Amino acid sequence: MPYRKLFALLLPALLLMGCQPVQPVGQTDRTLVIASHDSFNASEDVLAEFETAHNVTFQFLELGDAGEAVNKLILSKDAPLADVFFGVDNTFLSRALDADIFIPYTSPLLADIPDELELDPEHRLSPVDFGYVNINADRGWFADHDLPVPSTLEDLAKPEYAGLLVVENPATSSPGLAFLIATVGHFGEDGYLDFWQALAANDVLITEGWSTAYYEEFTVGSGGSGDRPLVVSYSTSPPADVLYASDGRTEPASVNVSPEDGTFRQIEFVGILAGTQQRDLAEAFVDFMLNRRFQEDIPLQMFVYPANTNAALPDLFVRFAQTPASPVAVDPTAIEANREAWIAAWTDVMLR
Repeated sequence: MPYRKLFALLLPALLLMGCQPVQPVGQTDRTLVIASHDSFNASEDVLAEFETAHNVTFQFLELGDAGEAVNKLILSKDAPLADVFFGVDNTFLSRALDADIFIPYTSPLLADIPDELELDPEHRLSPVDFGYVNINADRGWFADHDLPVPSTLEDLAKPEYAGLLVVENPATSSPGLAFLIATVGHFGEDGYLDFWQALAANDVLITEGWSTAYYEEFTVGSGGSGDRPLVVSYSTSPPADVLYASDGRTEPASVNVSPEDGTFRQIEFVGILAGTQQRDLAEAFVDFMLNRRFQEDIPLQMFVYPANTNAALPDLFVRFAQTPASPVAVDPTAIEANREAWIAAWTDVMLR
């Protein structure tokens, strides 16, 4: 089974039974259940090192997008689905912490993590990776049409860019929500809906998730079958464009558009779920996720940056990934207080 993930078809039973595995008679090793959002990925050989070192078997449980996953964990807090959860990001950080579903653990590896990524002083959630949501543009398409690549958010609403942009629904997509928050930070609560109304008038396309936007609608990701040369994605998408290209290209066909105060830094966290009966293994796994071996596997598996400053980046990241100079700053508590209202207002403007 690829990546040994526990498929969603087991979820109903787990909701009733909790996460504690039943060991066959005579079996000495244990099972550690790792819940995550759907985009978690890691190399088999890296995971095998932990299993061998700790005489443990992993079970992976995918719970949907980040927001959906957090909601499932909260609803199942009295019968926890797993021992560890990876995938809470800073758009849902306060909700996860307020629900009291994680227990504190101060990993010694946090010494190698920048303080600016550590948003929970009680260390119930520890930062694993980060990335920047921005706009990707099809370099060749714009050259062929003799049109400059847009450089600001305001450009996206101009007539010459009508019908070129695809975005994700913030109610169903993590990058969609991150981009919505970026527009709130850039235009303010009094101006972000005006921007979205202008995008609607400029024939923006909305999809339910990133995969549809990138692989079906974006001209690069779809291999040319899509007709949108602008997409909400990540500043680390160009390395993936090279790695997975079927034409042997050595440079990405996409370029980053990272407007000043128009990108959003997502930080992803790992935490130990309250109620685990495997606390020693859970703590060891948090340490493992923060150490160099796992951290150096992250970029080409999940296409985000490792949180550990000692982790070396692969050449593709060094050459083609970019860190925006001035991502927008929105406090996690402000996001928690206003997230649902922002999404509801966006939905009224864009989908009704």
